[in-house]
Amino acid sequence: MKNQFFPRKIYSKIKTHLSSNDITIITGMRRTGKTTLVQHLLEEIDSQNKIFLDLEKISNRELFLDKNYDNVILSLEQQGLNKSERMYVAIDEIQTLPNISSVVKYLSDHYNIKFILTGSSSYYLKNLFTESLSGRKKLFELFPLDFGEFLIFQKVPYQVLNNLSELKNINLPEYERLKVYYEEYIEYGGLPKVVLTKSIEEKKDILEDIISSYINIDIKSIIKFKDSNLIINLVKMLASRAGSKLDYAKISRLMGVSRQTILNYISLFEKTYLISLVSVHTKNKDKEIIKAKKIYFNDNGLMSFLANVNSGTKFENALFNQLKNLATIKYFSLKDGREIDFILDKKYAFEAKETPLESDFLTLWGLAKKADIPNSGIVGRHKSVNFEKFIWGGSIL
Repeated sequence: MKNQFFPRKIYSKIKTHLSSNDITIITGMRRTGKTTLVQHLLEEIDSQNKIFLDLEKISNRELFLDKNYDNVILSLEQQGLNKSERMYVAIDEIQTLPNISSVVKYLSDHYNIKFILTGSSSYYLKNLFTESLSGRKKLFELFPLDFGEFLIFQKVPYQVLNNLSELKNINLPEYERLKVYYEEYIEYGGLPKVVLTKSIEEKKDILEDIISSYINIDIKSIIKFKDSNLIINLVKMLASRAGSKLDYAKISRLMGVSRQTILNYISLFEKTYLISLVSVHTKNKDKEIIKAKKIYFNDNGLMSFLANVNSGTKFENALFNQLKNLATIKYFSLKDGREIDFILDKKYAFEAKETPLESDFLTLWGLAKKADIPNSGIVGRHKSVNFEKFIWGGSIL
């Protein structure tokens, strides 16, 4: 029985790109649904001259190992493709084959062929394709589900949020209707298989498998390391610091490795989609470079699996993942330690509070004025007894 396909928000953009002769590349962390998305794209192409090849299968990898790239076309013809008309070739898990960029470039230059490629490692893909396919590709990044997509996977109807200006104060009926789903999203994140699994134990097993595969397959394919415990301990330490400024010197001291090593690993984790780093909002570019960056995990489920973080951190991290697709995010900080969690496109100041109070709003308003941000709002997780002039987190869809 064929699995049901749940559309992602990025799907229409990728589908539109199929008409382009440029190579379509979909990347992102493992288990975000790249394979399912590509298989559905291929099904919707109005042509029988198409093929899906998973490079984790040795027989499929062998198709692209011939040093005479024209022989690859002969192999594809043996698979049923007709080179006299436009061919659609979807190749999954391209990071498993180092020479694939050269093959794809040659075949694209000499044949009427549309390539749709997927791979798990951003760092590897971006470096692999930068020069050889410069100007010939478009990269699409697939992240875990945002809360709107989470509701789609749960078959729960909702009103799409088109832009931040549409955000309004908490709607109590909607809060009551969706709060259970929002709490699940905050706790277990948005990796599709985790979302579709009902059992709590199974969710945890899947998250454990994903982080193990990420370290022992994705990271190990990019850098060679002998001690995987160092990697997993660093990842756990970073998870415990989600929503906080990174102190590389302190982490280096606690881990017992050089500061440069910590910098290199954190950069790698960011480029392979495990984490995101947020810089400070300032008019002084030099300060932006010097000031510490904040760290967030791109999936709440993975963060919660890796570290016993508090409830407020889980909410703030989930809110980051809801907002990151809507705008460019920075944070604001004063010397006295007062901060604004999120500055979006230099226009909106948002502060995450689990149970908002009017005093929170007044504090945020004052800080936003200092930051020269025209719009501000408290984003809450739970309804407040005496204060309703806040945005409920579950309405950011």
